[in-house]
Amino acid sequence: MSDERIESQWWYNDKTGAVEQGLKSPNRHHIGPFATRDEAAHALDRIRANNERADAADGDA
Repeated sequence: MSDERIESQWWYNDKTGAVEQGLKSPNRHHIGPFATRDEAAHALDRIRANNERADAADGDA
């Protein structure tokens, strides 16, 4: 991914809870990239939903 594209993407910082455009913080704290600020702001909701689906699928096996 080009630097220009990285800087236009949105990230959720799991240490601070902030939404950032571009890589402003150390990578270990980033979740993303996301296309929009709103998607990044709801990163933890998306992760929870994905985990619930995976847990349900594990229960079906």
